[in-house]
Amino acid sequence: MTLRIDAHHHLWRYSAEDYGWIGDHMPQIRRDFLPADLEAALKSADIDGAVAVQARQTLEETEWLLRLASQHEAMRGVVGWAPIASPDFAATLERLREHRKLKGLRHVVQDEPDDAFLLREDFDAGIGLLRDTGLVYDILIFERHLPNAIQFVDLHPHQAFVLDHIGKPRIARGEMEPWAANIRELARRENVTCKLSGMVTEADWAGWSLDTLRPYAEVVLEAFGADRVMMGSDWPVCLLAASYVRWASTVEALVAALSQSERESVLGGTAMRVYDLA
Repeated sequence: MTLRIDAHHHLWRYSAEDYGWIGDHMPQIRRDFLPADLEAALKSADIDGAVAVQARQTLEETEWLLRLASQHEAMRGVVGWAPIASPDFAATLERLREHRKLKGLRHVVQDEPDDAFLLREDFDAGIGLLRDTGLVYDILIFERHLPNAIQFVDLHPHQAFVLDHIGKPRIARGEMEPWAANIRELARRENVTCKLSGMVTEADWAGWSLDTLRPYAEVVLEAFGADRVMMGSDWPVCLLAASYVRWASTVEALVAALSQSERESVLGGTAMRVYDLA
């Protein structure tokens, strides 16, 4: 039976200085979240393992996550941060690849002041170095960045990409376009996979429902197909809008109409394959 994998979670030792984006209106996540907390969350939803994703743009955090992953079986892999646009990236990459649980890299493009950041020559040169490493690049953007993301992927047709949080559509506003059209266009690139994650925090935190999310999930599943969609919780950020168990049960409901093999892909198989999880 295919393992159930949460393809997107975070860990941190909280401080206001390091996590300035966690405001006073987010008391649920203004604390430490460590492997013991993760393991309890996974157990609560009968999930076998998870992929840790960077939350700070520091090598210190990446190395910390890799150390934790080496000590905790539930942490099946790490998507870390590294200075991809730096002239020193090649040397840093060689060092990080010594860790067998490093599965990918990510940059917080959504916070860059330049909406065309993905198309910068120095950044694309760094992405080019990933080609023969087996590492995935996770794309973290807002929906307005999708046209640039399509151009970016076209520059790297042999690189594996994962779109985080279904490209962050404006769910709270009930807007489908131009997000849906851009998702369908991006999905035509077979080297791109999509995470069914981060949806509840793009919706109305207190008022979302299964029916709120279903139209967005249906677009993703139709565009990518189940074998290129993976479940991710975005825990603990998801706690702003849903418990871990509620999010897991919501994903199960969103894929309930699929065949058994398709459900197994979304709930674990796709993540196992794309991230090459042990």
